[in-house]
Amino acid sequence: MDQVLMEVTTDIALKPSAFLGIPIALIGACFLSIGAQLQHHGVAKVEAMTHDAKGGLDMAQIGRLLARPSWVIGTLMLGLAIVFQLVSLTLAPIIVVQPLGAVALVVTAILNARVTHVKLNRQSIVAITLCVGGVGAFAILAAFTARDVPVTDRALLEILIILVIVLVVFGVLFYFLRSRFKALMYIVGAGVLYGFVATLAKVLIARIGAGDWDWLLVLCLVALLVAGALGAYFVQNAYSSGPPDLVIAGLTVIDPLVAVTIGILILDEAAQAPWWAMIGFVVTGAVAIYGVFMLARHHPQAAEPGVEGTPVAAAISDIPSDSGLD
Repeated sequence: MDQVLMEVTTDIALKPSAFLGIPIALIGACFLSIGAQLQHHGVAKVEAMTHDAKGGLDMAQIGRLLARPSWVIGTLMLGLAIVFQLVSLTLAPIIVVQPLGAVALVVTAILNARVTHVKLNRQSIVAITLCVGGVGAFAILAAFTARDVPVTDRALLEILIILVIVLVVFGVLFYFLRSRFKALMYIVGAGVLYGFVATLAKVLIARIGAGDWDWLLVLCLVALLVAGALGAYFVQNAYSSGPPDLVIAGLTVIDPLVAVTIGILILDEAAQAPWWAMIGFVVTGAVAIYGVFMLARHHPQAAEPGVEGTPVAAAISDIPSDSGLD
């Protein structure tokens, strides 16, 4: 009996080298936080100048973003965050490293409170605690019950088909209901898309490293670029109607939960996890998601109407412009 348990544990547990992906993912989360704050600052400034946030950012507003140092530097920081995330994905399963992005939520909340001089209320602090605690518990559980498995052609095709359906759904919703889209809608859309991006990125890294060049690899790359571009556009629109810590909360909860769901249902990364671990995944995931909705409802910048434009733009426009990063 003991020998059987040892064999199962050996099959399930991660390799020691996989744990190196955890600190690398945490460093990427810090870059994500700083980049999100800077990008949010740039978007809010552009919105304050144009006084037009309905229906999403247009091409003129996107052009203005490219001329704002804060937004450009924030984008570079996000690029570094992606690099660290990709490295962590080469070392550990998706369901281990993806949830660690929740650390960015804490850093972003602190940065945003200092920059905008808007103190978080008790409900917001509780919501952030639920997000980080839920995702953190999820990551710890996954670290000891997950296994890294190669992605088969069939599994990749299933992921691509589901992604196409998701892209069509979000595209249709945005086209017909864009004037009604709020921060939470953009955040959910971006989080779902980025969950697929993380999964496809891991597949690309593995297949390129193995020299497995075929038409599936090309489809995977195209799908990653399309999902990443639409997700990035949703994030920029979320910045114009919600505080950065709310945006990061949605991304660091929804993104990993989508990636984890793919890892569990399609990639079988948790196929040999015990039954109590599966219940733990559901409970901790539900706690984290509840935290996102609680933060969207009670965050002071999301709840208080601004004098001019969105509450976020109003708060940002009052910040002294002596940093040279406007």
